[in-house]
Amino acid sequence: MDLHFTSEQKAFQLEVQEWIAKNLERPFTEEVKDPKHDADSLVEVRRNWQRKLNDAGYLGQRWPVEWGGRGATEVDEAILLSELARADAPNIPNFLGIPLLGPALIIHGSEEQRRRFIPKMLSADEIWCQGFSEPGAGSDLASLRTKAEPDGDDFRITGQKVWTTFGPWADWIFVLARTDEEDRHGGISFFLVPIDQEGVDMRGLKQVTGEAEFGEVFFDGALAKREHLVGKLGEGWRIAMTLLGFERGSSTLLNPADYERQLRGLASGLRENGEIDRPDVAERLGWLAVQNEVMRGNGLRTLANIDAGMPPGPESSIEKIFWSEFHQTMTDEALDLLGPQGQLKATSSHARPDVDWAYQYLWSRAGTIYSGSSEIQRNIIAKRVLRMPTAK
Repeated sequence: MDLHFTSEQKAFQLEVQEWIAKNLERPFTEEVKDPKHDADSLVEVRRNWQRKLNDAGYLGQRWPVEWGGRGATEVDEAILLSELARADAPNIPNFLGIPLLGPALIIHGSEEQRRRFIPKMLSADEIWCQGFSEPGAGSDLASLRTKAEPDGDDFRITGQKVWTTFGPWADWIFVLARTDEEDRHGGISFFLVPIDQEGVDMRGLKQVTGEAEFGEVFFDGALAKREHLVGKLGEGWRIAMTLLGFERGSSTLLNPADYERQLRGLASGLRENGEIDRPDVAERLGWLAVQNEVMRGNGLRTLANIDAGMPPGPESSIEKIFWSEFHQTMTDEALDLLGPQGQLKATSSHARPDVDWAYQYLWSRAGTIYSGSSEIQRNIIAKRVLRMPTAK
């Protein structure tokens, strides 16, 4: 197995690095520290950055050229995402629409749906959020209870979705809703629903970080037009599995690149504090760096397999556990090593300028829960990777 980039991939990596250097005015951490910004203006920073990426042709890497993509590989997309993370570039606001919904529409959507939604998705003129999880249907998504009932040629949706990331700023939401009570998986359909309408109540959820980036949404007879049904009735589960499959490989190098940037910030802070040469500090930093390199190596192995025609399987659960638990360990160490300085908010004049460690610490607590909890991931590894027998 060759874990090195090809000459073409190295050239693309260099191209991306040069483009970012010319177009990124300042790291996003500095935008957050700027007192002129609030939550809404930071969304506009992210929207403008997405438009720059789109104008440069960097969005939808693996999409067909006719839909604004480059027809590139998953490795190319992984390179792009890792370089953006390393530069601390803003996360695009359509971080759910472009990597998830876009491919689903290209594969399963109608020509009319693709022409209607994809251009505005790429340009950030319309922001999308995801309506999958429910209070009683998270890891066991197939137990969802939100209903879509016929109303003439259209449908009326009733129910609740939760953990709706970026919901408070979204224009549209892609929703899994039950259209058949008798069929657990085959009774689920996939709808595109406008949020600005009667019957949709989007509420922000205050997080421990102080943000309200999540939302919960209540549907009370919200209109979903027949023309906005993706695929056929009952194909929602299959479409959702296609959609989720697109988030596995391209993110393999993103977390190691982001954590490498944070570790460099930690080392810089300890150097300024005169503690970098303490043997115990060097040992702890070295251990974190080694663990991050292990993660990066595993990501390269995953990409090498994808390049060889082997799509990610249940082994991706190993990576999910590794990065989420490592992030918690790293932020624990950072706050312990930096002391009170590491606990300051980014807006404090005395806070570290390169990493908002207080935010990272609080945000990392959720990593072992969202996208499948560590307990669920360990069950997947036990059953589908190790083939361990089920206890009776």
